[in-house]
Amino acid sequence: MPIKKIERKLRLLCYKIQMGNTFGKIFRVTTFGESHGAAVGCIIDGCPPLMQISREQIQYELDRRRPGQSEISTLRKEGDVCKILSGVLDGKTLGTPICIVVENTDQRSGDYDEIAKLWRPSHADYTYDAKYGIRDPRGGGRSSARETIGRVAAGAIAKKILGEKITIRAWVESVHSISMPFQKEMPPQEDIDATPARCPHKPTALRMIEFIKKARAEGDSVGGIIRCRVEGLPAGLGDPVFDRIEADLAKAMLSIPATKGFEIGSGFAGTRMFGSQHNDIFYRPNPDSDAVATKTNNAGGVLGGITSGQPLDFKVAFKPTATIAKEQCTLSRELADVKVIGRGRHDPCVLPRAVPIVEAMAAIVLADAALAQKTVNI
Repeated sequence: MPIKKIERKLRLLCYKIQMGNTFGKIFRVTTFGESHGAAVGCIIDGCPPLMQISREQIQYELDRRRPGQSEISTLRKEGDVCKILSGVLDGKTLGTPICIVVENTDQRSGDYDEIAKLWRPSHADYTYDAKYGIRDPRGGGRSSARETIGRVAAGAIAKKILGEKITIRAWVESVHSISMPFQKEMPPQEDIDATPARCPHKPTALRMIEFIKKARAEGDSVGGIIRCRVEGLPAGLGDPVFDRIEADLAKAMLSIPATKGFEIGSGFAGTRMFGSQHNDIFYRPNPDSDAVATKTNNAGGVLGGITSGQPLDFKVAFKPTATIAKEQCTLSRELADVKVIGRGRHDPCVLPRAVPIVEAMAAIVLADAALAQKTVNI
């Protein structure tokens, strides 16, 4: 084969590797689909065989992120009913690729005719045009948060791999300037689900709801912070240097649409502490046991890129939804000055529906790390 032809094939191979639609090393998740396409979903490779999984378990997680759930979410009505096309037989995984698909049924693509000719502020319109020379303007296409359906479906399976002893729980800690009181312990799931805001502190949740409704009424949007805590993890997951568990978590979280920040443990607040304040002191909680714990958890459950056995504790920052019903200045694809008003149906605040997405991505990272650890212990 001529050298030039080999070089071309290698360049194409490198391009395919860098496409960025697949996450994970052993437990690998590839998502597919666009917001207004026929369907969205995922293909999961690396799932162990003989694991019990049902469509209902996946559907439970999808229902938590489904649109149209409350007065503070998008008005788009989708059933988000999942179908398992492969990899599962009689409720057991086969060890082969699992394909899960969800059909789109409530598209209103006509709402996006105007924006096909311009670049909306803080959207991916301009960058997709710059990279590919073409984009799907309907509902944001591939950059839409509807892509996260595949992640949540895969997260349901990842949670099964981790087992019932490990609990992953996320909640809305703040919306704009409204924050709940600091809570050291993991809140009960029923407290999180008690209101559409998914904030476990009800007085704060009610304030958040009114604030989001006010922003929507004014044609605006708001952002905030989601906190996630994982309990029951063993010590030893993750790898030093480039595959640190917090680095993998950061990549996972910042791959979620609308995210702008990630911190673990003390995070940025740790920069205002002395080492004598920040260090987590080891001790034995039970003298009759070999169990090891720390008196504080400023490290957030990770030391040297490896889980310490303490609760994993991190936060994810989300920006305000980019699509707003206020007139804004922008540029057309012909570089003319134009004005745009957001069309379509969008969340005035993405946080409540992002809670299960954060949990799913945490589960995917940790399931991948747990499977990798099994190769170390052979």
